[in-house]
Amino acid sequence: MENLQTLKQRFGIIGNDFHLNRTLEKAVRVAPTDISVLVTGESGVGKESIPKIIHSLSHRKHAKYIAVNCGAIPEGTIDSELFGHEKGAFTGATQDRKGYFEVTDGGTIFLDEVGELPLTTQVRLLRVLENGEFMKVGSSKVLKTNVRIVAATNIDMQAAIEKNKFREDLYYRLSTIEIHLPALRDRNEDIHLLFRKFASDFAQKYRMPSIRLDENAINILLNYRFPGNIRQLKNLAEQISVIEEERNISGSKLKQYLPNDKDNLPAIVGRKRDTDFSTERDIMYKVLFDMRNDINDLKKLTLDFIKKGNVEEIQEKHHQLIEKIYGDKQRQDNSVEVLNISQNSSAEKEYEFIETIEEDESLSLQDKEIEMIQKSLEKNSNKRKLAAKELGISERTLYRKIKQYNL
Repeated sequence: MENLQTLKQRFGIIGNDFHLNRTLEKAVRVAPTDISVLVTGESGVGKESIPKIIHSLSHRKHAKYIAVNCGAIPEGTIDSELFGHEKGAFTGATQDRKGYFEVTDGGTIFLDEVGELPLTTQVRLLRVLENGEFMKVGSSKVLKTNVRIVAATNIDMQAAIEKNKFREDLYYRLSTIEIHLPALRDRNEDIHLLFRKFASDFAQKYRMPSIRLDENAINILLNYRFPGNIRQLKNLAEQISVIEEERNISGSKLKQYLPNDKDNLPAIVGRKRDTDFSTERDIMYKVLFDMRNDINDLKKLTLDFIKKGNVEEIQEKHHQLIEKIYGDKQRQDNSVEVLNISQNSSAEKEYEFIETIEEDESLSLQDKEIEMIQKSLEKNSNKRKLAAKELGISERTLYRKIKQYNL
């Protein structure tokens, strides 16, 4: 087993922090096995180094290694990317395609930002972890794969499970061994060391003398929280190396490149918003359910109208419900089965019920509709605009009804 110093040099890892060393030791110990590993830590801490170490020290080191950023692949194509697809499985699938799990058979696949996977894809991934089986998109043939999965995430997985964004059973399958990388602010002794390394690298890259920090600048650097971690520190070193002509950097000069102090305060976490929907899809469903309830109320109202014939009261309730449904529709631009939405040249939307109600033996709904229109027109001295408003329909729809019934 190679020692930590050699390992760090091999993979370009800088630092002597105890927590970092413990993390690397854990990766080295787990590498020879086929256990699934979940790498956790904030964004920018260098989580991508751990799966490379695990793969290179495993018996799979001569097989393929593929890193997949799950958060960068659109939800509609991620199943095809991971598991492949058959020709004709969807529009644009002009030929068969092998997915990453088929291509990486015998090797290691690194799933970065695994917490961003859609729930449907999580079900497929769970099957791979359980028995190595998967199916291509558009195929019913079960394929086998022998891959080692190393996943990484920067989100709170327990919170994601509670919000039903991540499957609990998949989490426990992935996190047989969990390796946590510490944030840069928890590796205080390594911050200046890393900065010097980055400054030296950029000096060689841009062919200029390396920048140096004075004592005041070093203290400021060590006391900064670095929410972007190593990635932010590297960008800081590059900015100063390129922009500053003076190679000795003072504390006041360094402060110009750091965000405001208020951004450096501890973040308030765990605060719940007044209205907390787990996804935009939940909002859409809520609106659609509200609209469905309104439609049901309107159907009941129409039946009650047929039985009782209380015109003025029913007209008022009818108008209120139509207004409410129209308001719900403005909040959600998806179609609902019981509504047929059309749009005239002036962008005026009108709603026509396409649900049919069985006619009463003695009185049909059409007769009642004619009677309602006639009474409204008489009441409003044949002024169509006022009659349409009272009936809860558009003036254009009323005009069409008048022509239809020869009123």
